[in-house]
Amino acid sequence: MAEETEDEAFEQLLNEFISSQLEDVDISDSLSTSKAEDSSDKDILQEKDDFLDVKQNVQPEENDDPEIAKLRPEEKALARAYRNFSDAITIIADEANLPLHDFQITPQALYPNYKPSLGQKIVNDVIAGWDILMKAFPDITSKISPDMSDEKLLEFAEKCEHETLQFAIISYIEVLIEMEGCEISYKERKLRKEKRKLEREIYEEHQRRADCARAYINAIEQKEFPINAERLVKNFFKTSTKDPKGAYQILTENPAVFSPIEFNKIKPRFFGLLKVGPQDGIRINRIIGNFLKHLKI
Repeated sequence: MAEETEDEAFEQLLNEFISSQLEDVDISDSLSTSKAEDSSDKDILQEKDDFLDVKQNVQPEENDDPEIAKLRPEEKALARAYRNFSDAITIIADEANLPLHDFQITPQALYPNYKPSLGQKIVNDVIAGWDILMKAFPDITSKISPDMSDEKLLEFAEKCEHETLQFAIISYIEVLIEMEGCEISYKERKLRKEKRKLEREIYEEHQRRADCARAYINAIEQKEFPINAERLVKNFFKTSTKDPKGAYQILTENPAVFSPIEFNKIKPRFFGLLKVGPQDGIRINRIIGNFLKHLKI
């Protein structure tokens, strides 16, 4: 097998680290409105590539108004379901002479993307709508409730003779389904954003270490020490990823551990009268370590 190149090794490290950082993220979590998510909405959802993605995924329909037509498929479906539900509840409230609820969510609020904070507002409107529905049709309070399964609600709607009530219940189910789809889509975008951020941070750290290593190599080579500077520095940085303190101690006290002293490059002393021996290697090793100890990169 061919020896793995430095770029391939870095790419593998990058992928493994990202996977380890993101493996606990669950995109199928139940609907939530955590402040942590909302605080990152602007950063996550306003990027240029997200706006471009919106335009690429828009599928205008003949009866869509301009505000709905420019939305993503998920947000578009939610906007339609919400509008249908609010229209039905408004009609029911008017027929029953009940106070109207102010449904304030507009399609524009879903552009460019759904956000959990908006989801909570939709939930509040849906709860208010159910309150009106129960007051307008008190005889159904024992038959249905908003926490019933979709199947049971649909079963009731199929048998319902009041068309507006039937439409309201079906629209309610659609709102829940489309909200869940938007929530999953939001979490997926957030996951991609976090992945890009991790990739950027890892690359920047890799680049910083590479620049630092090159500075060390250049400094050592300029002193013309009888040692392979590149091998010394690369082995040091490789060891420092696991044991920074221990690696630095070896670098400054016994650098020959990372790269052996090249005796053939040690110049004989006293005009060549004294041959190079083990003590010269020890001396050079100590000189290099002392140099590196005081080197500022």
